[in-house]
Amino acid sequence: MPWWQREGVISRVLAVAGVGVTLVGVLMLLVLAAQAGFFGPVARVVAGAGLSVALVGLGWRVFGRPGGRVGGIALVATGIAGLYLDVVAVTGYYRWIPGGVGLAVALVVALAGVGIAVRWQSQPLAVGVVLGAAVLSPALTTELMLLGFLVVLQAAGVPVQMRRDWPVLHVARTLPVVLAVLGLVALSGIEGAISGTEAEQRQGLLLAAIACAVVGLVGALLAVRRRPGDITASITIALTALPVLAAAVLFDRVVSASITAVPATVLLGLAATLIPRLSAEIRRHAESPAGPTKAATAPDALSGHANAAALAGPASAAVVPGPEGPGLVGPLRIARHTALVAGLTGAVALLQTCTIASGGHPRLLPTMLFAVGLAFLAVAAASRTRVAAGLGIAFALLGGLVMLAIATPETLALQRLADDKLDVSTAVAAVVGLGVAAMVAWTVPRLPRCDDPALVTGVWIAVSIAGLYYVLVAAVSFGVSLGGADGFIIGHSLATIVWMVAATGSLFYGLRRLSSSPAVAKVCLVSGLLVAAAALAKLFLFDLATLSGLVRVTAFLAVGILLLLTGTRYARAFADAATPRQTP
Repeated sequence: MPWWQREGVISRVLAVAGVGVTLVGVLMLLVLAAQAGFFGPVARVVAGAGLSVALVGLGWRVFGRPGGRVGGIALVATGIAGLYLDVVAVTGYYRWIPGGVGLAVALVVALAGVGIAVRWQSQPLAVGVVLGAAVLSPALTTELMLLGFLVVLQAAGVPVQMRRDWPVLHVARTLPVVLAVLGLVALSGIEGAISGTEAEQRQGLLLAAIACAVVGLVGALLAVRRRPGDITASITIALTALPVLAAAVLFDRVVSASITAVPATVLLGLAATLIPRLSAEIRRHAESPAGPTKAATAPDALSGHANAAALAGPASAAVVPGPEGPGLVGPLRIARHTALVAGLTGAVALLQTCTIASGGHPRLLPTMLFAVGLAFLAVAAASRTRVAAGLGIAFALLGGLVMLAIATPETLALQRLADDKLDVSTAVAAVVGLGVAAMVAWTVPRLPRCDDPALVTGVWIAVSIAGLYYVLVAAVSFGVSLGGADGFIIGHSLATIVWMVAATGSLFYGLRRLSSSPAVAKVCLVSGLLVAAAALAKLFLFDLATLSGLVRVTAFLAVGILLLLTGTRYARAFADAATPRQTP
């Protein structure tokens, strides 16, 4: 059956068209008639209000008749939106009443409209009221006053979302104010950049952005406490945080970093309220009679908690009913998807904070990113939550990319560039990055469903490669900063020796675990051999041509002695492993 022949389709299309056309007519009555000199201002406002009230009364009457639901909803939506526009005109266009009074009256009108929608159980009515008023309000007022009326519309939908599962209303009441704030921030920033002065009304834009974020966060928390499955409410937390992050760029570096730090702290704190509960759930499943005991008590970094993690993984991702209600966890009784969205949004805000705070000293940015990543990984290791681990790894990768942009391979290979671009700050960043890499290797195998041998091996190989780079950056940076004229070659010599020492330690540990933990031994041996190969390649391909004198001799002697020790230990380990098979 064609869509136009389905029951109710044509009536709905005509009703929507009627709402739009009528609201445009009301707008013309309030604005265009004034521009053309028709009627007086009072007559225009009274006529608009009278028409709107008449439409509401007519819609109420039509709704109670058979087949009048669609027409009644359309008429009431048009009337309420018209009344809202009338209040906007009186406040923002004619400026007959103070802004605060106008906003209060507008809130009453909007609440009346959504209240009727709740009474009639009609999401289209609520959406029509909110969208109709939001789309046409910019024709009557602009800038800060417009943002105030859009925030009022956003707030008017909060009580409805607590009682009704209306996801379209979530979007309809959130997107207009978010887009308006972002647009005005962009225009203000462009004007300030062109004129070379500070953006005008930046304090007002920031206040509007904060109001939008607060209404969005509070509304989302109230909604998910009533309906834990309301994912749309959680998404609005991220949407309403965007204006604050955008408005922060209008201020200087210190103030901007302070502004973005606030939503980062609030949202990450909100997400952190779930960590104790998730940790308790994971421990409960790991210690259950059906769960494993032997593997769960193994102290090894790679094999420990393997079976328990397999059981705890699905449990940590599922919605666990409890005394707080189905799917609600933590002291704030919020859903897991809400905490996830809050954590991700807070991480983005924290990233912006780090970027802005290090604006005057870009070489400090890797250290800040690594420090944040280390904190997330520490939380993940303690609570065994994959989201925290993912955020930690993301910050670690970002820090590594920034470090790679500062300490490029060309910079590390040429003394002239190293003296110019590397200093103590890059050395400190490399040391912190080395700690983050070690934390990744420690944390990932302990996460739920992350104990696969192939995954663990891949993580250790990636960590080994990153570790080689960070050791090289730290050694060369300390060398050029503290070693004087020969600091560059001393740093490279030290890096080669440290590489070989790390390879020797990894190989020795792997050989020691060869019989007791073959999987652990395999990972350590593969990583150690790769690092040893890298050390030898650097020794002959770079150090031999670049280093000179006693420094080069020291590097070759140290690497050679370590290779002899490793080879001897390797042969003895395999001989010891073969001895029991030769005994009768």
